[in-house]
Amino acid sequence: MLTALVYVAAALAEIAGCFSFWAWLRLGKSSLWLIPGTASLLLFAWLLTLIDVSAAGRAYAAYGGVYVTVSLLWLWAMEGVWPDRWDLGGATLCLIGAAIIILAPRPA
Repeated sequence: MLTALVYVAAALAEIAGCFSFWAWLRLGKSSLWLIPGTASLLLFAWLLTLIDVSAAGRAYAAYGGVYVTVSLLWLWAMEGVWPDRWDLGGATLCLIGAAIIILAPRPA
């Protein structure tokens, strides 16, 4: 359960950080948006180090599935765009893949 919470927190931190650059470059917001955005990206990187797996690449791969899902939640909550059935189906497949990566039995 802790792993899932860390992944969701990391995804929110990454999306918020990236959105600050989007807001600055695409929406004409002040460059001051980059200060909390950069802090958010640093938080994202730190959070991924808390995942209890033997290899960083495995943590990142599983994170990808969570990132896709949280991105679609961001799309809905922050941008007011409801994900369509293809978005939801793709996110479901990504979460299944993430679960396989994280939960697969591996030798110690």
